[in-house]
Amino acid sequence: MKKRVTVKPSKIVLILISILLCLAIARLLQVAIFSKIDGINLKEFASTRNTVTKTLYAKRGTIYDSSGDALAVSVNSYTLIAYLEKSRTVDENNPQHVVDKEGTAKALAPILNMEESEILKYLNKEAYQVEFGSKGKNLTEITKKKIDDLELPGIDFIESTQRYYKMGSFASYLIGYAKTNDEGQIKGELGLESYYNEELSGTNGSITYQKDAYGYMLPNRPYYETDAKSGSDIYLTIDSNIQLIVENAMNDLKDNFNFDFGVFSIMDADTGAIVASSTYPSFNPNDLNTLTNYLNPLISYTYEPGSTMKIFSWASAIEEGIYNADELYDSGSIEVTDVTISDFNKVGWGKITFDEGFAKSSNVAASMLGLKLGKEKLLYYYDKFGFGKKTGITLSNESTGTCFFTYPSEIATSSFGQGGITITPIQMLQALTSITNDGVMLKPYVIDKVTDASGKTTYISSKQEVGQVMKKETAEKMKELMYKANYDGLTTVWQPKTVSLSMKTGTAQIPNPKGGYLTGKYDQIYSMAGFFPSENPKYIVYVAVKQIEGTQGDVGRMTTKALDEIAAYANLTNNSETKESKIITLENYISSNMENTKEKLLNSGLNVITLGTGKYVINQYPLKNINVVEKEKIFLVSNKDDYIMPDLTNWSISDVKIFANLTNIHLNIEGNGYVKTQSIEVGAPLTKDSELNVTLE
Repeated sequence: MKKRVTVKPSKIVLILISILLCLAIARLLQVAIFSKIDGINLKEFASTRNTVTKTLYAKRGTIYDSSGDALAVSVNSYTLIAYLEKSRTVDENNPQHVVDKEGTAKALAPILNMEESEILKYLNKEAYQVEFGSKGKNLTEITKKKIDDLELPGIDFIESTQRYYKMGSFASYLIGYAKTNDEGQIKGELGLESYYNEELSGTNGSITYQKDAYGYMLPNRPYYETDAKSGSDIYLTIDSNIQLIVENAMNDLKDNFNFDFGVFSIMDADTGAIVASSTYPSFNPNDLNTLTNYLNPLISYTYEPGSTMKIFSWASAIEEGIYNADELYDSGSIEVTDVTISDFNKVGWGKITFDEGFAKSSNVAASMLGLKLGKEKLLYYYDKFGFGKKTGITLSNESTGTCFFTYPSEIATSSFGQGGITITPIQMLQALTSITNDGVMLKPYVIDKVTDASGKTTYISSKQEVGQVMKKETAEKMKELMYKANYDGLTTVWQPKTVSLSMKTGTAQIPNPKGGYLTGKYDQIYSMAGFFPSENPKYIVYVAVKQIEGTQGDVGRMTTKALDEIAAYANLTNNSETKESKIITLENYISSNMENTKEKLLNSGLNVITLGTGKYVINQYPLKNINVVEKEKIFLVSNKDDYIMPDLTNWSISDVKIFANLTNIHLNIEGNGYVKTQSIEVGAPLTKDSELNVTLE
């Protein structure tokens, strides 16, 4: 018989156990009685441990040009990733990680434009998965498909959305750019993308659901979803055809001359709508590494305008009733207190009238008019014309410029755009509307309309009058003076070949930060402010180029060539100032003999593009009664659709679009400017299924 052993517990242990048991009971009672423990809402905590809420991002609205062609769109983009962890592969016949690193690097290198060694550095890392740096991000659908077609084990993609600008640097400072942030939201940071960010963004939605241990939605459980509301679409006043003309003109100037900045803008003379604006420097919003300046020269750059300001000092004197067109004065130079003010040639032209003084851009005449007006009156009129304050155009970071002068010498120099006044290009454009609208100044604008996600128009622009800033008679007199400034002035370089242009040029000195003005050979700002056609203004034009390593004549030749192209496009060339030998009015060539028609048009100096080898013409572009300029392309479509691909090198985007429409092929365009490359070889036959990709530069 075993001896029974009795274990007698320690009193200390019993006391400790009793205390712990009491504490546990007390905690349970606390949880049962109170809703908050240690500052935590237990009910909310329990419900959120396995509940997740995700944001459903709204589709960002599209930005269109005036004809409805998309300029800024949201597209899917992809980040390339590689799985390196061997444990991902369960079935050796279906590997889920990168097996052949060297082979993978070799296959990806040409697509990503990376060295094989660079790719291998990523693939040799000790990691579950890797990305491939900047060159592996923001990949397009086309690039993704190329990689998918390789069927490389362990290669995958993370899908996201990004903003894509179909025309590259086209009107980039007006449109601006938007970026996708770390949360996946696209946000505008410059230009219209920034100014209208709220309207474009729409309203995000959300989905709330219960998840399992792996983060997936639990089946057969309730979930709560709020739909996202897509952003509004914005239609600009920009006419892409005119925009391309001014972009190409600015690019041609940049290719031939160095300069600090340039602006070339076209405005509708009747409404104040901006139809084109090219600026330099520019940038490609698809590649923000090309962005060197966040300021739009059109609205943010301020500078002394020079003699274009004479338009408004003359108008002020006429409006005030102190102007005598036939009054004679001694040109050459004038003493204003202790300052000598000279005409640009130093000696002047003897005794001439004030009308002649405007045509010859006399600083002496401008100074005399300014001094007659006096400080208060000159400031009053400059303020009426909108100088020294914002126009209110719907673009971010508009500058006011300055309008301040006190002493007689400052009043005199401000009358010809130096010293006491600085302007922005948009202010000059706005002020010019008063000349073309019988003295009524119009507010400039760049938005035509806004539509919501359902297509309903929520805003539509209209002509907005700032006010009557001069009498109709004053505006008519200024039209006369500006016409004579071009056709009875000092040079013919600003005279287009096919349309009349009324204008005033400017050559402004550039202030030296240390005092006085810069004195280098190229330290000027050349500018021109005007409108065309002279007799019935359709467009206002303003050009300004700073520190160009060339002449004012070089800027003039660039400008007038572009104005001839705009006039031909807008059918403005049939006026009394047209040189008829340079203009051809097209007839109806449909049903005519192809060879005879081609020969006739070639003899007229036109560039004839024939489509098909048929005997007769069945379509043409442009159509009958359209005026075209010498060397312009004319398309003739034959009654046989055996089209072949021509060499499109250096064709404009508008010519390429016309060709694609006439041949009924699908067209994809990248970039802006003139054609650099084409995907279909020259001489290759075309069918309705043909797809043409062109890159412009």
